[in-house]
Amino acid sequence: MTDKVLGVILGGGQGSRLSPLTQTRSKPAVPIAGKYRLVDIPISNCLNSGIHRMFVLTQFNSASLNKHIKNTYHFSHFSTAFVDILAAEQTVQNAGWFQGTADAVRQCMHHIVSHEFDYILILSGDQLYQMDFKVMIEKHIEANAEITIATIPVTAKDATDFGILKADEENMITSFIEKPKTGLEEWVSDTGAEMQGEGRNFLASMGIYVFNREYLINILNENEDEKDFGKEILPRAIEQSRVLSYQYEGYWTDIGNISSFFEANLGLTDEIPKFNMFDSNHTIFTRARMLPPSKISGTTLEKAIIAEGCIIQASRIEHAVLGIRARIGKHTVVTNTYVMGSDRYQTLEEIQSETSKGNSLIGIGDRCYINNAIIDKNCRIGNDVKINGGTHLEDGDFELYAVKDGIVVIKKGAVLPSGTVI
Repeated sequence: MTDKVLGVILGGGQGSRLSPLTQTRSKPAVPIAGKYRLVDIPISNCLNSGIHRMFVLTQFNSASLNKHIKNTYHFSHFSTAFVDILAAEQTVQNAGWFQGTADAVRQCMHHIVSHEFDYILILSGDQLYQMDFKVMIEKHIEANAEITIATIPVTAKDATDFGILKADEENMITSFIEKPKTGLEEWVSDTGAEMQGEGRNFLASMGIYVFNREYLINILNENEDEKDFGKEILPRAIEQSRVLSYQYEGYWTDIGNISSFFEANLGLTDEIPKFNMFDSNHTIFTRARMLPPSKISGTTLEKAIIAEGCIIQASRIEHAVLGIRARIGKHTVVTNTYVMGSDRYQTLEEIQSETSKGNSLIGIGDRCYINNAIIDKNCRIGNDVKINGGTHLEDGDFELYAVKDGIVVIKKGAVLPSGTVI
């Protein structure tokens, strides 16, 4: 598999639906589960599947993503493995930005084809799932397909947000429609008894594709006006080529907006989470940090995930994820919240100096109440701060925070003075 397959991970566009988390970073660089980045998920799936050569395509706010990949994915000097960034670049042939998923691959193709491979695996950089790509690629080869699309059964409610397709008895895709709003009954598929029992009667594209090398080169060259795989390339290919549906029935979620990001992270605290971080067969790789274990004093913990290097003195942490180096003061309550942590510790001298001036420290202070919130990295939340997200709050974007679907997102590096109420 290592020799036959090359992975390409699409970094996504501006990521406006995930703002303000994407104001200073690209979507794949957004921290998830307290210690990882979103890009670690597709990369780890590839490594666990025996695919060790990958490109990550990006163009917006790519500095932190570049740094993460540079500091994380190191391989032996005697190995051909690599994870490299391909950022949008001006060339003699093209002076513009990536205009879509297919255009991004097309503009980077001169870098990609310099490597030997038979199949190219194209992935999204903003999804949470665990998949063995070896099985998908084997099915692709067995079916003599030119393209394979990973599909997942969804309900009628979710079908309007995805590309929906139909396949014949050999799982060859016969038709495709992007985000259907009407006539859903015509797109019902035989997804199997278990999936149908859950009302998941529609096959949705997961944005995960396998292409034969020469086929992809040809189809991208045939019509350079087609910029997107889902909207343009694939519908045309289905009419002309052998396109296989590979049905996946495990956990998968598209981290497209603040609500889905929030639910995916807090869902990790469930007793038996849908996404299993504790599966030794699906290791999630990330940057190795030399951090001390977390220290917790006088805190009641309920359904909480706490990353390394935290200093916790809160009275209660419930249904929450605390990221690396998170600091939470005495008599504070944190519920239904993702605290991303911080990039550094303050020294004792800094703490004494800031405290003497009445300034807030990095982290969350004493006697705070935080509920239904996302606290981005390096925030300074003073004492006696109350943040209570919920449907009673109107959506809006403010200087220090934003509200989306009732979730209060404190912006990266924001300073909330003591006594602030949101």
